[in-house]
Amino acid sequence: MNIIKLGVVETQFANIIWENEPLASGELVKKCESILGWKKSTTYTVLKKLCEKGLFQNEGGMVSSLVSKEEYTGALSRDFVEETFEGSLPAFIAAFSKGKKLSEREVAEIREMIDKFGG
Repeated sequence: MNIIKLGVVETQFANIIWENEPLASGELVKKCESILGWKKSTTYTVLKKLCEKGLFQNEGGMVSSLVSKEEYTGALSRDFVEETFEGSLPAFIAAFSKGKKLSEREVAEIREMIDKFGG
């Protein structure tokens, strides 16, 4: 997936769609006005931009995602590990847990993931 990085406000906008989809574009305008303080034109401008980037679609006045929140955050995470840790998940985990003792539950969850996804 060729991931687009969203800014803070775009992420808030995307979350409104992900949490309510599918939703009518008029309902999206109302939610954006209430939550973000946006005017109708701002909502449609940002929606159009993110539709053009392939994240959402507005078909027949119904807005829905083409990329789920889980797919998006997964791609962002993989990008981050690739760019920052040269793709090394162990290097990421070492950096993440440095100075922070992992709980027994966290260790168990990591072991479970290794067993599930390991070769």
